[in-house]
Amino acid sequence: MAGGCTFNLLILAVTMLVCFYSLFSPVLGHIGEQPLSKIAIHKAAPAFHDSASISASPLLLGLKGEDTEWVSVELEYPNPSDDDWVGVFSPAKFNGSSCPPENKMDEIPYICSAPIKYKYANYSSPDYTKTGKASLKFRLINQRADISFALFAGGLLNPKLVALSNSIIFANPKAPLYPRLAQGKAWDEMTVTWTSGYDIKEAVPFVLWGLKGQVQKQSPAGTLTFKRNSMCGSPARTVGWRDPGFIHTSFLKDLWPNFAYTYQLGHLLSNGTSVLSKRYSFKSSPYPGQDSLQRVIIFGDMGKAERDGLNEYNNYQPGSLNTTDRLIEDLSNIDIVLHIGDISYANGYISQWDQFTAQVEPIASRIPYMLGSGNHERDWPDSGSFYENMDSGGECGVIAETMFYVPAENRAKYWYSTDYGMFRFCIADSEHDWREGTEQYRFIENCFASANRHKQPWLIFISHRVLGYSSNEWYGLEGSFDEPMGRESLQKLWQKYRVDMAFYGHVHNYERTCPIYQNMCVNTEKSHYSGTMNGTIHVVVGGGGSNLSKFSTLAPNWSLYRDYDYGFVKLTAFNQSSLLFEYKKSRDGKVYDSFTISRDYRDVLNCVHDSCPTTTAAS
Repeated sequence: MAGGCTFNLLILAVTMLVCFYSLFSPVLGHIGEQPLSKIAIHKAAPAFHDSASISASPLLLGLKGEDTEWVSVELEYPNPSDDDWVGVFSPAKFNGSSCPPENKMDEIPYICSAPIKYKYANYSSPDYTKTGKASLKFRLINQRADISFALFAGGLLNPKLVALSNSIIFANPKAPLYPRLAQGKAWDEMTVTWTSGYDIKEAVPFVLWGLKGQVQKQSPAGTLTFKRNSMCGSPARTVGWRDPGFIHTSFLKDLWPNFAYTYQLGHLLSNGTSVLSKRYSFKSSPYPGQDSLQRVIIFGDMGKAERDGLNEYNNYQPGSLNTTDRLIEDLSNIDIVLHIGDISYANGYISQWDQFTAQVEPIASRIPYMLGSGNHERDWPDSGSFYENMDSGGECGVIAETMFYVPAENRAKYWYSTDYGMFRFCIADSEHDWREGTEQYRFIENCFASANRHKQPWLIFISHRVLGYSSNEWYGLEGSFDEPMGRESLQKLWQKYRVDMAFYGHVHNYERTCPIYQNMCVNTEKSHYSGTMNGTIHVVVGGGGSNLSKFSTLAPNWSLYRDYDYGFVKLTAFNQSSLLFEYKKSRDGKVYDSFTISRDYRDVLNCVHDSCPTTTAAS
């Protein structure tokens, strides 16, 4: 009996290991470690040294309204080491009493909040270990609180606080910042979301806006925030927690199609004065079906990096700044962006969401920046996520749902449709169940079925995880070349409603398939498609910035182009009958893969296999 029990336990252990690998190998295999998670900040102990010093200047930032400033830090330590590091803390004063332990048995640590970023002391001073002196430059953004710099010895795993700097602060730490535009629920509605330090008890938020050069009007804004107990687990509830400030959203309605508008973020203070942001501008959406030039950018899995050269962050999301910069350079030729999941990779370190919104502000403040939900925003055990892993770091969707607006009926269920001129986008939430019979499945079918293909000939499906086709390495090992249970329920919908293209992130590379149905190419063309398409083209475009994913050594016959690099897709609709697809690399913005589609409305109506009811003559 004992031997049998041992054997059964061994089988159970092996089974659990296999399950663990199947759940987590995709994450462990293609994602770096969040840099802040490498710091054992809960183990930090005071070890102040009389001869150690650290100072920061200037003391007051943003005197001309800037929301980003460079800060100089000078430090001196008589016992220098290569693993000494400087952490940026905000608020400037930190101690263990500010956050109680997660469990009653835990001790309150000396420091219970991770820095917003850090840099090794010898980063720009190679003689630091000889001289004990270093000069560092940090690029800081306004994050609603004062800031201090702390010098630690003992490396990241055994940090000892040896010196603490003076505090510095932005001139208006509560200023309205980092606007994010998004499509509203109607085609003639634009939403503006921003972050500030103003609670509604002290200031009323609004947007001052109107046609460019015309009289401006005011629209009210709603205010949201979230608390520590809204988070589902650690680190979001513990060392990663930071007050997110207040998130405001205003709805700008009854817009004229394709017109230039200007806007300013505002707060009416209790004394009757107003605080206004700088002036921004955007172009309103075209009328649904309007025959005009329309340009769309699609990518996933970008994340953030630091422009002050912090190697830890640049190695974490090495391509994110290149992608961001290429879009900024070409912004006059872009109308809307779809970032399909794995947005900031904050993974429970909430300060990083401010960093991300600051990074994309030059884009999101001028054109709609639409999100999809990814595993690094949503997934957490027992939170209702379809995948029971811990990829969100305890955020469980709360932060993404609050920081960015999407026109979903319920933002906790991150699926929605949005129309842009001749495009209909159906954005699914792969972190919730999409299979036949579910609420989301009914939404997806209705989104396809309600598209007026005469007005919106270009029908696009989007989800974060690959619910279609990818020859990524781990999918190859599983033998499915897609997310388990991925396309089983959806492929008949793609075919029935003649979906043109499906886009995915999650896999950090680029891959394009032939027009495909049920694992078979239904068209032999590669660079130009005309007339009836017969199937759906599936595109993995998850190379927005995070560490790249390897391909399987087996290249399926449906895979037309694969690229192990960072990049994004640009769709250009010239009119109702002509579309250009381009894959561009983030490093240079040049086109490395492309095709065109030419067709008429009657080509969309033509019956193909499994697209028309069996009662028709076409069967």
